[in-house]
Amino acid sequence: KSSLICVYMSEMIMAEVTGAQLIAEALKSQNVEHMFGIVGVPIIEVAMAAQAAGIKYVGMRNEQAACYAASAIGYLTGWPAVCLVVSGPGLIHALGGMANANMNCWPVIVIGGSSDRNQETTGAFQEFPQAVRSSIYGRPGASYIDIAGDMVNAKIDRASVRFVSCCPAPPVSQADSREITQAVRLLKAARRPLIIVGKGAAYARAETEVRELVEVTGIPFLPTPMGKGVLPDDHPNCVAAARSRALLQADVIVLLGARLNWILHFGFPPRFSPHVKIIQVDLCAEELSNNVRAASALLGDIRAVVRQSLALQSTLPMNYYTAFHHISELLPKDCIIVSEGANTMDIGRTMLLNYLPRHRLDAGTFGTMGVGPGFAIAAAVLEQTQKSTQRVVCIEGDSAFGFSGMEVETICVHNIKLVLFALLINNNGIYSGVDPETWKEMEKMGDMTTIAPPVTLLPEARYEQVMSAFGGRGYLVQTVEELRSALQESLKNTQAPSLLNVLIDPASDRKQQEFPWLTRSNL
Repeated sequence: KSSLICVYMSEMIMAEVTGAQLIAEALKSQNVEHMFGIVGVPIIEVAMAAQAAGIKYVGMRNEQAACYAASAIGYLTGWPAVCLVVSGPGLIHALGGMANANMNCWPVIVIGGSSDRNQETTGAFQEFPQAVRSSIYGRPGASYIDIAGDMVNAKIDRASVRFVSCCPAPPVSQADSREITQAVRLLKAARRPLIIVGKGAAYARAETEVRELVEVTGIPFLPTPMGKGVLPDDHPNCVAAARSRALLQADVIVLLGARLNWILHFGFPPRFSPHVKIIQVDLCAEELSNNVRAASALLGDIRAVVRQSLALQSTLPMNYYTAFHHISELLPKDCIIVSEGANTMDIGRTMLLNYLPRHRLDAGTFGTMGVGPGFAIAAAVLEQTQKSTQRVVCIEGDSAFGFSGMEVETICVHNIKLVLFALLINNNGIYSGVDPETWKEMEKMGDMTTIAPPVTLLPEARYEQVMSAFGGRGYLVQTVEELRSALQESLKNTQAPSLLNVLIDPASDRKQQEFPWLTRSNL
């Protein structure tokens, strides 16, 4: 009989759980993994219970530092940690860390132990999911839970405790499609665009999307202090070394999770142009148009909004930088690059990289147009004679192709299988052209010899059919998907030459040059 009583008492003891245990288990059920703090009555048992529940506890020497540490975990992981403090001075010391977390938009949960209160313990722990939710939903920041001292050591039957399931990750919101369209239009028309990468982009884990945006568009970027590393500081588009000039010269600035506060001189002259247009991407509506009215305000998750912008851009005509970005990703590092044209050659010199000597041929010192096909044929014949597998890639603008385009027949008649294929960057003109609709309107106006701008060529000419006519493979390319597909197929095919006619935006141009002595024009 006595043994049965002992078993019964043991089961009763096992069935009871303290308030401290419930706090720890409630936190653990919300996937909280870290706790920082300074213990004292009545929260010593909370720290011990947290350790027993598998939460890592780090004892600090000051509540302010503890709150800084907990909020940093929130930023680095996207999920809040806990700062555990006593009431009174302990909570007051933690306020500095809470304020810092709120200003930085970092999630953190502060738990303070207060004096005893005469109340029941059941149901008191339903606040933990709400605390987690409040710290990470919308604008992230600090949440505070006050725990009465008598609740910490009070006991309750575990069977009467109801735990709430873990708070789900914050919902991902997209920006208004009309604002996305406006933002893309502003960027397309910009002469000196700039992307500012803030810590909001880092918190959003948007590094992949931001990199694609920068490399597809060719837009330079400037990181804020804690936006550094979203893209590497040694990235060729990083203009941190020319920060002041970049801010002053930019005519359109994209703010990705960055705020126009004191770090960015509030967006005011003389640091910024008084005519600058701001495209602002932020998760918090209250931040939009703060200090400087945004020309396009994009409210939403940074990753989602950047994806929206990239998706819309993919439906628009490519520009030089988009085309060259994808070409550079696919070209073999040992290929021989032959390049000529105006913008095509100039932009290609910076975006199409070489890794071996004597693997680059272009217009050279004399700036001669029409050299491309001849150079490419020579390089291909040499490679074939040496039984090399290196590819020869001729990349030229549509105006340059006009000088020697019929050498396509030479390639086919001599069965230069190669290795050779041509990428024709077609923007309907010399430097720039017009779209087909504008061309048709000009034709209605009268004699084209007096109307058509001297720099224009026939819009969307089907140059790829020249290659097809002589037995090679011709591709008409209008989208990124078509470009990548045709380029990959051409690289695999060593039995016939290929020509890719890559249509880009007729208004596409190189980024404005500081010393345009070579390309100076009043157009």
